[in-house]
Amino acid sequence: MSMEEKITVRKQKVVKSHTRQKLFFFGGLAIAVLLVAAFAPYLTPYDPYEQDLSKALLPPGNGHLLGTDRYGRDMLSRVIMGSQTTIFSALLLVVIITIVGGAVGIFCGWHGGKLDAFLMRVSDIFLAFPGMVFAIAVASVLSGGVINAVVALACISWPKYARITRSQAMMIKHLPYISAAKLSGSGTWKIVWKHIVPNIAGPVIVTAVLDIGTMIMEIAGLSFLGLGAAPPTAEWGSMMSNGRSMLQTSPWVILSPGCAIFLTVIIFNLAGDTVRDVLDPKQRKR
Repeated sequence: MSMEEKITVRKQKVVKSHTRQKLFFFGGLAIAVLLVAAFAPYLTPYDPYEQDLSKALLPPGNGHLLGTDRYGRDMLSRVIMGSQTTIFSALLLVVIITIVGGAVGIFCGWHGGKLDAFLMRVSDIFLAFPGMVFAIAVASVLSGGVINAVVALACISWPKYARITRSQAMMIKHLPYISAAKLSGSGTWKIVWKHIVPNIAGPVIVTAVLDIGTMIMEIAGLSFLGLGAAPPTAEWGSMMSNGRSMLQTSPWVILSPGCAIFLTVIIFNLAGDTVRDVLDPKQRKR
C-alpha cells in the first residue's frame, strides 16, 4: 500500500470516527429531549395549569426559574409540559406523512400507469401551493385544535415522501435481484417488504428526522395564529401567542417557549444531518 493510500485510509477512519461521535452526541441530545417530553408531567416543579394572580408576571428567579405568566403560572413548568404537546404532535405528523407518502410513492413507482400519473398530478397540485398558506386554510376549515393542525399539515407534506419513494422504487424495480425474486415465485407484497422498503429506508429516514424540526415550527406557527392548541393547553406556539403583547414589559413570557423551539429545532436538525452522514456516504464531509 502506497503512502497516499495509507493517508486516504487514515482520513476515512478519522471521518468515520468523527461522524460516529457526532451521532452519539446529537442523537443523545435528541433522545434527552424526547425523554423530557415523555415524562413532562413528572418533571414540572409546579402545576403548569394552576393559576395564582398574586404571582402574576414575576421575573425569572424568586422560586420560578423562568418567571411566571399573566395568570401566575410557572413558565418553566409550562415549557416542559408544552414540549409534550409540540414535540409529540410533530412526531405524529412525521409518522403519518412518512407512511402515507411512502405507501403512495411505492405503489406508483412499482405499478406505474394511469393511476401513477393521476396521483403524481395530485401531488403536483399540493406542491404548487405555498405550504403554510394551504395549511392555514385547511386548519381554518377544520376549526383549529392540535389534531386538526396535524391533519392540515399532513395534507401538504405527504407529496415530498411520495416523490422520494416513487423515484427510489422505480430505480430499484429494474435491478437484477428484483427480477430474480420474481422468477423465484415471490409475490408483490413479499418483494416490496423484503427488497423495496429496506433499500429505500435510508433516504426516507433522513428526510423524516430532518422534518421533525420543520414540523415543530409549523405546528407552533399554527398554534401561534390560533389554529392549533387552544388555551389553556401548554403548547409552545400558543404560549408565544399569549405572551406577544408583553414582549416589552415581560419578555420572559414569550422568550421561554421561543428559546425552547429554537433549541429543539437545532438539536433535531443537527441529529438529522448526522443521520444523513451515516446513512448516505456520498453526503459525508471530506
